[in-house]
Amino acid sequence: MAKRKVGVWLVGAWGGVATTVVVGLCALRKGLTDTTGLVSSLPPFASLDLVGWEELVIGGHEIRETTYSAEAQVLLEKSHVFSATALTAIASQLAKFDKNIRPGTLVNVGATIDALAGPAAAKTRKETAAQAVARLAKDISEFKTREKLDRVIVVNVSSTEPPPPDAIRSWSWADIQKSLQGKAASPLPASTLYAIAALQSASPFVNFTPSIGSDLPGLYEYALQQKVVHVGRDGKTGETLMKAVLAPMFAARNLKVMSWVGHNIFGNLDGKVLDDPVNKANKVKSKDHLLTEILGYKPQSLVSIEYIESMGDWKTAWDHIHFQGFLGTPMVLQFIWQGCDSLLAAPLVIDLIRLTEREARRGGSGVMSHLASFFKSPMGCDEPAFAYQFQQLMQWVKTVSEE
Repeated sequence: MAKRKVGVWLVGAWGGVATTVVVGLCALRKGLTDTTGLVSSLPPFASLDLVGWEELVIGGHEIRETTYSAEAQVLLEKSHVFSATALTAIASQLAKFDKNIRPGTLVNVGATIDALAGPAAAKTRKETAAQAVARLAKDISEFKTREKLDRVIVVNVSSTEPPPPDAIRSWSWADIQKSLQGKAASPLPASTLYAIAALQSASPFVNFTPSIGSDLPGLYEYALQQKVVHVGRDGKTGETLMKAVLAPMFAARNLKVMSWVGHNIFGNLDGKVLDDPVNKANKVKSKDHLLTEILGYKPQSLVSIEYIESMGDWKTAWDHIHFQGFLGTPMVLQFIWQGCDSLLAAPLVIDLIRLTEREARRGGSGVMSHLASFFKSPMGCDEPAFAYQFQQLMQWVKTVSEE
């Protein structure tokens, strides 16, 4: 019998990452897969009493209209992931979770994302930012009550939105409230409205996207006021993970990186959204800041992201690193990273759900800086090297285990 009942509220609930998360959880429940890829299933985490697969209930916000089974079938047919037998075995559970999906908001999402909206989400186009927050928060609270949940973890796995105006990056909670209550249209982006709705409903918030979400001074303040944990931004799954591991090696060996070029191609819905230069700007910035922070100087660098429809959910990153060795000798390191985007991301999302729920249960509040190793632009952490970030996580594991 389950000891707990925890809700997982996914923003972008029928997207590729969310669908893979849900398929993965259902498969784990039925013993159809093992825990490969899950950091939280490593031996040191065994003593933490983390929430189990059977204790999680799925709901979420989505602007498109589809189903988990339909989206999983697309991934199966286009990207050759999942097992048809497994999808059949979990179809009834997927259908149950479909009933918990509600229309997301279109406030300040940008033209590319707005164009994806289905009829239900389109009906909300005239709502103000304040009305959106109230509606989103109500959906989360009703989910918690209806399913008799101990708590709800809100996770943003939606497509990358355009960068917000620079002015809001310094706003206090009072400034945010003033913007929501004012007569003029608020410039707060959708990701921040979802974050406010989560914090308002006393639900921990995880931002797996490059969008700004709760990474604002005012929401750091509000989270502490609400005694709620939050974390982000931009899940570190592939090329940037490699940078976070390799760049410290160059720095430690005193090898000067002269240039680092990375080309990325993929063909899923997120890739389609990032084909818009406005949306792409957020992602490129998130991927490119790491080198300067680790090396202590800025080599010539280039990050490109291109949408290639035929690739489906698979992505390829090719990196060319030109560095200087002893006696001024130029040398080269190249690597190719090929992986299925959603299947790289989904286990990390499941880890974050479990670790966030544990810290919330522990009574934590504010930014969970110990989860920095999961993100490209981690909140509350100034050390960009992966090894250091992972040490922070393991120190947290040790502390919680001893408690």
